[in-house]
Amino acid sequence: MLDTQTIAQLAHELHAARQSRTQLRHFSQRHPSMTIDDGYAIQRAWVALEIAEGRSIKGRKIGLTSRAMQQASQITEPDYAPLMDDMFFEQGTDIPIERFIAPRVEVELAFILGRPLKGPGVTLFDVLAATDYVSPALEIIDARIEQFDRETKAPRKVFDTISDFAANAGIVLGGRPVRPDAIDLRWAGAMLFKNGVIEETGLAAGVLNHPATGVAWLANKIAPHDEQLDAGNVVLAGSFTRPTTAVAGDTLHADYGPLGTVSFRFV
Repeated sequence: MLDTQTIAQLAHELHAARQSRTQLRHFSQRHPSMTIDDGYAIQRAWVALEIAEGRSIKGRKIGLTSRAMQQASQITEPDYAPLMDDMFFEQGTDIPIERFIAPRVEVELAFILGRPLKGPGVTLFDVLAATDYVSPALEIIDARIEQFDRETKAPRKVFDTISDFAANAGIVLGGRPVRPDAIDLRWAGAMLFKNGVIEETGLAAGVLNHPATGVAWLANKIAPHDEQLDAGNVVLAGSFTRPTTAVAGDTLHADYGPLGTVSFRFV
């Protein structure tokens, strides 16, 4: 476990990197003994810095929910991070790309909670009962810590990603929100277009067989820290497509069929 001073220093580096949009080299390279617990400790210290500056937590995101991504990251469970209030953008608008370093876009479902979920023991059925509605969403992910080291080209480790807010940087909600029991959420699908060209397709079943499974996992995972998912929280359940890169001028458009569409443009 990293010492408290080191955790605080790394959190300050991430906080500054987000503001200056300057990437950092891998923490795991500097601290080879780093663990997943260290990653979350750094993340929590960074959240405290954001809150001290007036930011607030509006929800959570769950990442690494697909089997392929877990195998690539050499882990056996997802990861998570907070959604800060300044990460939310309106659909159909222009989003300044200078807010990000190396943005990529993923297709997800968002659960908007009507009542709290506190573990342990939260189940998929508890999640569905506590959810007011489910909304199509696009997540903008970013890398304050380099995805690949600038010299060795080695990929970052999961400890780095967890420290880095699990790579989350933005969220765009849209489409046609539905009650969680209105459809079989496993079969909710989407096509992601960039500049009118289809880039990715997927089904929400790719998220742990049912997207609500990840929300239950999260509620139970944060319980030992005396944390819970609160009423009104937005929970991104995990991507069911690969990330799509984007640059200034790109228009991203996700078609969820009967659940409508979500779109925005980077400028």
